[in-house]
Amino acid sequence: MAQFEAASQKSAQYPKPAGFILQYGTAGFRTNAKQLPHVMFRMGLLAVLRSLRTRATIGVMVTASHNPEEDNGVKLIDPMGEMLEMAWEAYATQLANAEQDGLVTALRDIIEREAINMDHSASVFVGRDTRPSSQSLSQAVQDGVSALGGHCQDFGLVITPQLHYLVCCQNTQGRYGDISVEGYYKKLSEAFIKITKNAPPRQPLRVDGANGIGALQLKAMEPHLQGQLTVLLTNDGSTGKLNHLCGADYVKVQQGAPQGMEMGLGERCCSFDGDGDRIVYYYKDDKGCFHLLDGDKIATLISTFIKELLTKAGLDLQLGVIQTAYANGSSTHYLEDSMKVTVRCVKTGVKHLHHAALEFAVGVYFEANGHGTVLFSKAAEEKIHQLAKDGSAAEERRNAALQLESTINLINQTVGDAISDMLLIEAVLAVKGLTVQQWDAIYTELPNRQLKVKVSDRRVINTTDAERKTTSPAGLQEAIDELNRKYRLARSFVRPSGTEDVVRVYAEAETRETADALAHEVSLAVYRLAGGVGEEPKPLH
Repeated sequence: MAQFEAASQKSAQYPKPAGFILQYGTAGFRTNAKQLPHVMFRMGLLAVLRSLRTRATIGVMVTASHNPEEDNGVKLIDPMGEMLEMAWEAYATQLANAEQDGLVTALRDIIEREAINMDHSASVFVGRDTRPSSQSLSQAVQDGVSALGGHCQDFGLVITPQLHYLVCCQNTQGRYGDISVEGYYKKLSEAFIKITKNAPPRQPLRVDGANGIGALQLKAMEPHLQGQLTVLLTNDGSTGKLNHLCGADYVKVQQGAPQGMEMGLGERCCSFDGDGDRIVYYYKDDKGCFHLLDGDKIATLISTFIKELLTKAGLDLQLGVIQTAYANGSSTHYLEDSMKVTVRCVKTGVKHLHHAALEFAVGVYFEANGHGTVLFSKAAEEKIHQLAKDGSAAEERRNAALQLESTINLINQTVGDAISDMLLIEAVLAVKGLTVQQWDAIYTELPNRQLKVKVSDRRVINTTDAERKTTSPAGLQEAIDELNRKYRLARSFVRPSGTEDVVRVYAEAETRETADALAHEVSLAVYRLAGGVGEEPKPLH
């Protein structure tokens, strides 16, 4: 076919470094931006094939999220705004790693396996973050799309969740919302205003924009909120470097405030990550001590709010909370024992949480890192809408249904969304009249610590039980079990990184000192039994 030859010739403008290999994972492809032009071009090609296969618009987002500014990455978005179907991750890897002379063969292989009709038209939406490399890499994606005859719409600078939203709007013919960034602002802000219209005024919210695209989009959205929420923006990208000493990942890992954040005692503060799909909250107490409210606290707050509304509405809809092994043990106990909510633990990775959440009428999922959302089944939405319209229903039931309707509109159900999640958290705090300290006091988190150990080959670590236990190397799980028995309320696990040769260690225990000691001792066990490289892990204190 002539179009294959044209694509192959165009591909020569984006040469693949000899022997360079990448793996498509939960975060798509991510590495140093200089190594990505050929990958971007080929993901443009793949997006065309995926569009033809699904007969729908596909999204391609150029971002490396919370990675350093010199990195970049790319991820594909499926028709309903969800992450790329897992089977197609293998195609992405195959295409990215094909040598130049094997590119056409790789394309033909995918087309044959998926029985793709190349005579139809393909549609691709493209977005990018604020990294210096993003514009040229976005152009490489668009060149890939046009090389196979696809139609490309470039939305420019958007947070990742906005591109997910736009793809879903397009493929639902606008039922999910207006197919524009303006439509996104309008849908979320109108829902926020409806939920909070009777709530008393709130103190301003301090937001760390990670010097990224989330800061730009929040600035653009603020006028739509009509003064219902005042935002004081730090790290807005005007001077600082993306994700450097700021952003949700920095705050979560360092357990401290980002650079530039002026925190008054008791003030609500939050941080986005570089592409605006994660959020964490935090504050300083009256003794000046830092408190982090991560994905576990966010999931608990939102679950409580939704469960109360479902109860007031008299709707028997099963609410489930999806967690990973990283969820703090105290949050799991609170949800199961106090709230009587079903909790399910799945493997780390948004796609696993999202998939499990679909099994509930209302599924709440947040990773501890602050990435998450809420999913309402079609049947649940229909029951809520019917009650909201039912003039004969009791006023309390109907009002609760109306609040649930606005809550549904405030949530970006396609993916974790820092702006949407921020507005939902602010709405819940306003309606319930909670301070950030009262929210934090719902349950007390066990002190925890995350570390990583460099190893020569991360594949020596294999896990089971939603990554909470290791099956290899021999003796490692037994060593971890023995260390856990040393400390009160202790739990720890290890898992291999999906992107680099490191093993991630998580530990929690009754006190900060014992959690840190446990994390260090488990790190040593990993180093000694799983092929650690470099210096042995040193004690934290």
